[in-house]
Amino acid sequence: MTIPVNQLTDPAVRAFVTALNANDETAFAAALAPGATMSDDGSERDLGQWTDKEIFSSRGHMNVESEADGGRVLVARYRNDTWGEMRTKWQFTVEGGKVARFETGQA
Repeated sequence: MTIPVNQLTDPAVRAFVTALNANDETAFAAALAPGATMSDDGSERDLGQWTDKEIFSSRGHMNVESEADGGRVLVARYRNDTWGEMRTKWQFTVEGGKVARFETGQA
């Protein structure tokens, strides 16, 4: 069973996932704080390059299975055209109502 995106607890995380699933680069950028950072499987990545490759050019999509820590930790089935589907964990740092950092990797 998945959690509908519009029911995610944290508004900043909800905006992030909504934009990601809509493949909406403008809304995604608006969900991020200036200077936002990220890591994938414990390795720091260039946010712009990573999101282009892993989300926007490969039609990434999240189906959220669970949330914790006030909605700032998600477990989701993530899929894209490059890697197919995998179970992933996403941890978010929110500052000023925007995602300042996210860390993702296989769950």
